[in-house]
Amino acid sequence: MSTRKEESRLRPASPEAAGTVRVGLIGKGIQRSKSPAMHEAEAAAQGFRCVYELIDLDERGVDINALPGLLSEAEERGFAGVNVTYPCKQAVIPLLTGLSDEARAIGAVNTVHFEPGARTGYNTDAWGFAESFRRGLGDASLERVAQIGAGGAGAATGYAMLGLGARHLRIFDVDLDRATSLVRSLVRHFPDREISAVDEIEEAVGDAQGLVHATPTGMASHRGSAVPATLLRPDLWVADIVYFPLETELLRRARAAGCRTLDGGGMAIFQAAKAFEIFTGRAADGERMRRHFMRIAQA
Repeated sequence: MSTRKEESRLRPASPEAAGTVRVGLIGKGIQRSKSPAMHEAEAAAQGFRCVYELIDLDERGVDINALPGLLSEAEERGFAGVNVTYPCKQAVIPLLTGLSDEARAIGAVNTVHFEPGARTGYNTDAWGFAESFRRGLGDASLERVAQIGAGGAGAATGYAMLGLGARHLRIFDVDLDRATSLVRSLVRHFPDREISAVDEIEEAVGDAQGLVHATPTGMASHRGSAVPATLLRPDLWVADIVYFPLETELLRRARAAGCRTLDGGGMAIFQAAKAFEIFTGRAADGERMRRHFMRIAQA
């Protein structure tokens, strides 16, 4: 599998030359995703047409084993690429011909770009989460951070938090082997940090100053909270990656406990802006995408 260092080398023809740009999202329980509206509105603002399609495993009555066929279908239909979300961010990697440096380091992909004979995977989640965190919790203490979830999204948020300066990162996942594997990967890139996998959520949160939630729990299709309310306290900041709904059970409980909070909207916006550039070859206006996201989220 080759490494592609320059995103510009992989961009499609200009929208004017290519006509309608077709892209999509592959994932489970994604009918409330805001990605179609964000991408289509940004393209319209730039004067061309984008059609963004939801390819929902649940709606199609298939599981992750259908992923190879879904990628092939998107290619055959002339898509410029696809976003991938839970549970496909790691499963998609063996189906690709190349990875960006960041996707290789993180070990998860959320954006796949197609060109003749090639499928290249990118991770725009890490940058999107980091940008959202800088804007919403930029002055928060990062000495000790707990993370819940070690899947594809957790790989990106863990990488992002360490990139932002977290010194001690404790990761809890219901699958301890998965958490341990993520720790091994992160240690290779951040050898000067203290990164550990724990088998009890209480141990992860413990004396942490902040909590990152990176599981699907709280989504419209996965109601509830992965974090017991008893672990939430006023001196703890809480960042969630879930954005549909923006008001998750976890954030509602955290605010009630006096925590500073960050919803998943910012990550969704800024990762989409990067993906838009990969798909279309044009830089997105992140602030314009944010305004559009907030309008549709509040509608």
